[in-house]
Amino acid sequence: MTIKSMLVAGMVTATIAVQAQDTLRNREGGNYLFTVKHDIEATSIKNQYRSGTCWSFSALSFFESELDRMGKGEYDLSEMFVVRHTYSDKAEKYVRMHGNLNFGAGGAFHDVTYVWKKYGMVPESAYTGLNYGTEKHVHGELDQVMSSMVEAVIKNKNRTLSSAWHPAIDATLDTYLGALPEEFEYKGKTYTPESYSKELGINPDDYVTLSSFTHHPFYETFVFEVPDNWLGGEVYNVPVDELVEVMDNALENGYGLAWAADVSEKGFSFRDGLAIVPENEAAIQQKGSDNNHFSDAGAEKIGNQFKSPGPEKEITQEMRQEAFDDYRTTDDHGMHITGIVTDQDGTPYYIVKNSWGTGFNTGMDGYFFASEAYVKYKTMNIMLHKDALPKSLKKKLGIK
Repeated sequence: MTIKSMLVAGMVTATIAVQAQDTLRNREGGNYLFTVKHDIEATSIKNQYRSGTCWSFSALSFFESELDRMGKGEYDLSEMFVVRHTYSDKAEKYVRMHGNLNFGAGGAFHDVTYVWKKYGMVPESAYTGLNYGTEKHVHGELDQVMSSMVEAVIKNKNRTLSSAWHPAIDATLDTYLGALPEEFEYKGKTYTPESYSKELGINPDDYVTLSSFTHHPFYETFVFEVPDNWLGGEVYNVPVDELVEVMDNALENGYGLAWAADVSEKGFSFRDGLAIVPENEAAIQQKGSDNNHFSDAGAEKIGNQFKSPGPEKEITQEMRQEAFDDYRTTDDHGMHITGIVTDQDGTPYYIVKNSWGTGFNTGMDGYFFASEAYVKYKTMNIMLHKDALPKSLKKKLGIK
């Protein structure tokens, strides 16, 4: 459901302060007053917990909204079905590349479309991926075991690969996440992952990924150079101002966005429901730590600009390129953008659905607001339906 309908239904925490029907605060007692401009349907907040699988959670949240946009109704898709398949295929590629590939829990949005095309899809009820004695996703042991196994295969003390190594990988994944369903019952019907995917009606080829960096030509594609891009997926490269125009055009026309960004910035404060780029970042202090999320992204931040709006840095194409080149902008986190708001000064922000569960911050309870400056500065890439692109850009990019 939309942010506004959640408020009306009373399904967001009672701590949300509503100034008017379409006005929100960033958090309880916060002085950011947001007016909703565009707001698309989204499913309930999920919790990746202690797993590095934000890319699967955010992409499937995005696709759940796509299903609603298509008139299919509400769905809850299985994040771990995607994770299980990518881990297995990534292991095979890692061994074939003699270990010269990043191997771990991380991934990218196009991993989800890759799995969708190759293996189909299942609902959460058919595959929860919780087969290791916990009620939430805790992948530390799994990740370490998987890494140790592929490293042992690559060292290859027998001087030849056995026929057992990849079945052993799959057996380990089955042990931790559960055996993949060949058939399952859903709402009184029997499906396979392929037949369920067909009924959903999503065409993975209809979705494109865009980014904005100057070390490649604009209006062309390039293989995105981040460690988790094990598939070698390509992105369309556009100027950053045009990237923001694409995002705004999509949301204005009812399309959501999967959003990959750096959340390790001083101006990212999930507790305050904000991601901003203050002019004076040196005034921000961090109190304590938050080991459940990347680079203390959920830690408490202290600074006046988290209390009320203030001036932000003016972001240029050169700034974001320099931060990327210097590793100050890194591929940290996947999220789902579901709308646009403006604050009391008219500054635009994006409504961002996270996958860290509820009860963490005292504002939108699972959501936060990212300023346009933050999005321009720290966006790595976005995924969206190709029809959400302006027609002129589709033609320029050669997308039909």
